[in-house]
Amino acid sequence: MSAYLTDMASLLLRWLHVIAAIAWVGESIYFVMLDNSLKKPASQADRDKGVGGEMWAVHGGGFYHNQKYLTSPEKLPDDLHWSFWKSYTTWLSGFALLSVMYLSNPQLNLIDPSAPWRWAARMSNGEAIFVTLLFLFGGWWVYNLLCKLISPNMTRDGILSVAVAVMMVIVSYLATHIFSGKAAFLIIGAVMATCMSANVFFWIIPGQRRMVAALRSGQTPNALDGKRGKQRSVHNTYFTLPVVFLMLSNHYAVTYGSDWSWVVAVLFIFAGASIRQFFVVMHQGKKQYGYWAFGIACLLLIVWICAPKTEPEPPSAPAGQEQAQAEAVPIERIMEISQLRCVGCHAAKPDPKLGFAAPPLGMKLETPEEIRMAADKFKQRVANNTMPLGNLTQMTDEERADVAAWKP
Repeated sequence: MSAYLTDMASLLLRWLHVIAAIAWVGESIYFVMLDNSLKKPASQADRDKGVGGEMWAVHGGGFYHNQKYLTSPEKLPDDLHWSFWKSYTTWLSGFALLSVMYLSNPQLNLIDPSAPWRWAARMSNGEAIFVTLLFLFGGWWVYNLLCKLISPNMTRDGILSVAVAVMMVIVSYLATHIFSGKAAFLIIGAVMATCMSANVFFWIIPGQRRMVAALRSGQTPNALDGKRGKQRSVHNTYFTLPVVFLMLSNHYAVTYGSDWSWVVAVLFIFAGASIRQFFVVMHQGKKQYGYWAFGIACLLLIVWICAPKTEPEPPSAPAGQEQAQAEAVPIERIMEISQLRCVGCHAAKPDPKLGFAAPPLGMKLETPEEIRMAADKFKQRVANNTMPLGNLTQMTDEERADVAAWKP
C-alpha cells in the first residue's frame, strides 16, 4: 500500500509540476519575445505619454496592441497583472516530487555504490539527503554571490555569464561524481531551477513591488530595480531549455549512463542556451545561425559520446562452433541473474520495500519470454550500469559480462 501511495503521489505531483512549468516557461518565453519585438511607437501621442515600444499581434481571432512604458504611466490599474505564482508552484511541486521520488529512498535513488569517490559511495541516507539539499541551496547562494560581486550594477553581464557557465560545469562534474547517474542529472537541473525561482522570489518580484509602490506614491522608481529584474530574467530564459532536458533525462539512461556523463550534461546546457539565444536575437529582427550551428554541434557531440561501444567482430568460426558460442551464455543463466538481481523491481508484484507498486517502465523480467522481449533495454541498462538502481542488489561485473555476452 505504501508503494502504491508513493506512485500516486508521484503521478499527481508530476502532473502538477509539468502543468505549472508549462505555464511559467510559456509566459517567460512570451515576455522575452515581446520585449525583443518592440518597435518605436507610431503615434506621437504615445511617445509623449512615455511609451518606449509597442507590438501589434493577431491571435485567436483578435488583435492585440502591447505597449511598454520607459517612464511612469499616468495611472496604474488596481488589477495589475503579476507573474510569480507559476514560478513558485513549479519549484514547490518539483521539490515535493524530488522528496517523494528521491529523498524518501536515497539508498535506491541517490547513492551510487560504484561512485569514483569512496566517501560518496559510502554515504548514509541522511548524508545523501544533506548533500542534495546543499547542492540546491548552496548552488543558489554561489550563483547569487557571483551576480552581486561581478555585476552589481548590471554593467559586466558578459563576464557574469561566463562565470555562471563555469559554475554549471563545476556543478555538473561534482554531481555526476557523487550521485547515481539518474539522480545527478536531475539535481543539476534542480540547481538551475532553484536559481530561476529564487531570482523571481528574491529579486524580480520585490524589485517590481518597489517600482509599483514608488509610482503610486508619485516618486521616481529606482532604475536599478528594473535593470536587476531584467538581468535575472535574462538568466532565467537561458536556463530554460537546459532545465527542460535535465528534467526529462531520467527517461534516457543512454545520457546519464555514459562514462562522460558530466560532459554530456554540460554540452546539453550549452546547446540549450545557444539555441535559446538564436530565438532571442531572432525576435530582434536578426537571424544569427551560428547559434544554431553551435547548438547542433553540441548535440552531435553528445550523440557520439553516448553511442554504444562496439567490439570488433571476432574471426568467423565453423557453423558448429558458432552455435556453441551462441549458447555459451544460456537463457537459464540470464534467468538466474534476473531472479537474483532484477525481479525485486521488475515483477508483476514488485517488492514493496523497494518502493515500486508496478514494474518500472512496465518491464517484467520473470520469465524467459519477458526477458527476450525486453532484451535490448535489459542489456543496455545492465551494460551502462544504470540497472539495478544504485546497484542495490549488488550485481557483479561477472554477471554484467554474462548479460553482455548473451545473445537473445
